[in-house]
Order: sequence, then C-alpha cells, then structure tokens
Amino acid sequence: MRYLSKSIFSVKSLTSRKPYFSTMSINLKAPVFAGNPIRSKTPKPTDPFSPTSAFQTLKTLLSGQTQIQEPSSPKFKVLPFRKGRPLAGSTGNSVKKWHLGWLNFVDFKGVLEGSDLKLSVDLLVYLGYESKEEKEHDSVVYWAIDVSESISMVEELGNRQFCFVELRTLMVATDWADDSAMGELAIAGHARALLEWHNTSRFCGSCGEILVPAEAGRRKQCKKDSCMKKIYPRVDPVVIMLVIDKENDRALLSKQSRFVPRMWSCLAGFLEPGESLEEAVRRETWEETGIKVGEVIYHSSQPWPVGPSSMPCQLMIGFFAYATSLEINVDKSELEDAKWHSREEVKKALTFTEYEKAQKTSAYKVDQMCKGVVKGQNVASDFNVESGELASMFVPGPFAIAHHLISSWAHQEQV
Repeated sequence: MRYLSKSIFSVKSLTSRKPYFSTMSINLKAPVFAGNPIRSKTPKPTDPFSPTSAFQTLKTLLSGQTQIQEPSSPKFKVLPFRKGRPLAGSTGNSVKKWHLGWLNFVDFKGVLEGSDLKLSVDLLVYLGYESKEEKEHDSVVYWAIDVSESISMVEELGNRQFCFVELRTLMVATDWADDSAMGELAIAGHARALLEWHNTSRFCGSCGEILVPAEAGRRKQCKKDSCMKKIYPRVDPVVIMLVIDKENDRALLSKQSRFVPRMWSCLAGFLEPGESLEEAVRRETWEETGIKVGEVIYHSSQPWPVGPSSMPCQLMIGFFAYATSLEINVDKSELEDAKWHSREEVKKALTFTEYEKAQKTSAYKVDQMCKGVVKGQNVASDFNVESGELASMFVPGPFAIAHHLISSWAHQEQV
C-alpha cells in the first residue's frame, strides 16, 4: 500500500504499490486561496449579520434615511476592487507586508462623497461575517464592491496610500507562513471570483432577459416574471496531474509558450461534460503528450480565482497519474514541449529556485506601488537562482498546487 502523508493539505491516498511516505519541503495548513477565515456557513435570515438582514441595514444607511454613522450591530467593512484587482496597503516598515484595504462604513461613505461613482446596492456583494464568541455586537459583515468606473475614487484611495494590485502579485508577495496574510488572500480570491462572475453573468441564458442580483449578491435571478431563473456562481473544474513513470523514478513535466522561460509544470485541462475526473486525467495526458495513463491517485485540490475574467474561479483538482507508456508525442498546439525528468533533476529545480526571494521582492514592490513609486511590475522576473547560477529549469512557486504535486513526489522517502 502507498501512503501519501504530510502532503500539502494532509491528504492520505492508498494504492496497491510499494509503501512510501512523502514529505514536503513546504507545508501549508491549507492551499493558497483556501482557508477563508470569514464564515461560509449561512446564518439564519433573522440574524443581523445574515445576508438578508445585513443587506437591508446597508440599504437603509446608504439611502440616507438614517444618520450616517458606524452601525453598532453589525459593523460593516467594504473592500473595493478595480478591474479584478483588490485594494491593498502595506506596512511600510522594514518587513514589507501587504494587507487588504478594508474601509469601515464611515470611511467608505467619505470616499464616496464627491466621487463620480453612482452608488447602487447592486454593486455590493456579501462575502461573509465574523463574530467573537457569538456576541451579536461584535459581529462584522464584509462586502466587496467594484469601483472600476470611478476614476476619482481611485485617485482618492491613492492619496491614502492604497493601490489596486493584481491578485497574482499579492499571491507571490504573501508570506506563506503568515496565517493572517493567507486568510486575507483567500478572502480576496473569493471576492474577485464573485465580482467577476457578476460582471460576466448579465443576461439569462434561457430567455435573454437581464439578470439582477439576489441574496446580497450571492446569486442572480432573471427579472422576467415568466422565467425567474436562478443563477449561481460559476466554478470551472480543472484536473492537474503529475504523470509518473512505471518505476516511479521520473516525472513528466511540460512547458508552454506563455510560461516564464525555463519554467516547467504539470499537465492540466478542463473537465468535459459527462466525464469523470480520472477519465479527464487520462484524456488530457494522451491528447497533449501521447502518453497513456493507467492508475490515477487523488492528491489535493485548490481554488484558483486568478484566471481570466471569463472563468472567474477554477477548482484545480490534483492527481498523481501513472504512465503505462513512455514515448512522448507533443501536441504543439497545446504545449511547447514535454519531457521526462529524473527525481534528482526535479529536486535541484526545487532547491535552486529562490521562492522566498521572489516573495520578499514582490512584497517590496507592492509597498512601492502603494507609495506611488511604481505603477506595475513583472513578478516573473523575480524568480532568480542561488549565487547567480542559471538553473536549467524551475517549477511554479508554493502558491500553486503544481508545486506541491511536484514537491511531494520529489521528496518521497522509500520505506
């Protein structure tokens, strides 16, 4: 039997092969973009921090029917987004750490005043809530809002040393040992997925009528009385697999033209209708490389909200796939290249790549962006190697499930 223990997400898998234990060079309590600290359990509709109740309170405050002030229960925090980028700030001290640019209700209203944004409650999306020891007065409800159409608001937030940062940049800039930062990254990923889904799901697929937000943005509904179709947020499942040879000595890695030079990664592909996960692994491997796969073993999964806006949230489902053939026939329309790599080659790639340096460099650049020093960055260039030596290959960083599939295989210890 094979036991995959101490893998990235403490997943145990069993097969009929020889036993071994896999250890990770980097261990995370949860995958990046998972482990959201905001409660996902839906409270009762009568609770003041439920989507329905909190939304009604927010509408009343925004309508001006009551005096504008911080509500006592629940409190509200709002996270603005612009073109899929969350608002972020930086500590500004010697240890650069980014944080989300949450605005309390009073600050949010202050930024809105004089801005060119036509505020509508339809722009706000309920993210969740936190409550200390179930005390109602301690509850905080979190919202996201898309302010892409407001130029003046962007300028005002910039004056407060906030900036809108690509989620991928924050992903690289995150200290993976910092639970708080990992939690904020998960919240930002969840928010981006919901907002992008709202932006791309505007019309009913059944009758063509306009869709309107419902349940505080947690779903949408057709406004046509004869239709009233309910639409829920979209998740696109993707299989990602590390293909391993029969002797368990080599792994099949591929590269694409869009990759950073010298980066190799796992094969991956979207699940098709009427297809099992195992079938998708075998089909994608065969189509892209001509390699036939037999045994398929589940490893772990990861939400991936950093894809294109047309696919606002992918779910990466990771597998080990054991090849029954070795000859590679690359589909050049899909891949630039695919090769078998020995365990030692993969270990060297993992050792030489300076993931921590990339993280610190990106965190510094976020800090500079918030200070208005730089407007953009190319995080790909931050993956350097020890002592200036140019490694022949490297693999994605610890923020990607591909890294943990590759790393867990490379560090297997035979027993």
